[in-house]
Amino acid sequence: MTDTVKAGRSYDGSRRRAAAERTRLAVLAAARGLFTDGGYAATSVQAVAHRAGVSVDTVYASVGRKPALLLAVHDMELAEGPAPLPAEQRDYVRAVREAPGAEAKLRTYAAAMARVLPRTVPIMAALREAGATEPACAAQHDAISERRAANMRLFVADLRATGELRSDLSDDDAADLIWSLNSPEWFGLVTSRGRSPEAYAELLADVLVRTLVAQP
Repeated sequence: MTDTVKAGRSYDGSRRRAAAERTRLAVLAAARGLFTDGGYAATSVQAVAHRAGVSVDTVYASVGRKPALLLAVHDMELAEGPAPLPAEQRDYVRAVREAPGAEAKLRTYAAAMARVLPRTVPIMAALREAGATEPACAAQHDAISERRAANMRLFVADLRATGELRSDLSDDDAADLIWSLNSPEWFGLVTSRGRSPEAYAELLADVLVRTLVAQP
């Protein structure tokens, strides 16, 4: 096989991967718009395919079925961008890790929650409601909750590394506290009292700093 043939095949493979990624992003954008405008129940995979200009089979192949589409949209909102990203690649997670000291990390995190929770909480509510009749949605809802709990343990490890967390508080207790206070349920309760997302973030930061950080 000549070098020219090898280069040609490599180029063709790159073009196919790029085209597949463009298709995936188009499907994700279509799903995001339809879920935002009409909600989960009113959005069909066929509608997503039509808006993205692809076939239903392409939607299934590039992202997945309807619960997977909603999960991807949820993770797009967490990533604050056009595609879902793993937690460690999200801008706010990087900002938290780069913040100097435990209090700065907690306040950076709380500010990010004010931005993302107004968009992710309705998605979690849709998954919970759909889960009453669709087991796949119930499984996605539970998986997101468990994933969030695992991420909070990573967050607490980062906080612990500053040397500023209370020594009498276990990492599991600290992680469970953050997990409960950034939950859709607590966000909904606080904002139902007329507080804005920014006011929620201020309260969240105050509670976390006062509870988790060792006082001099």
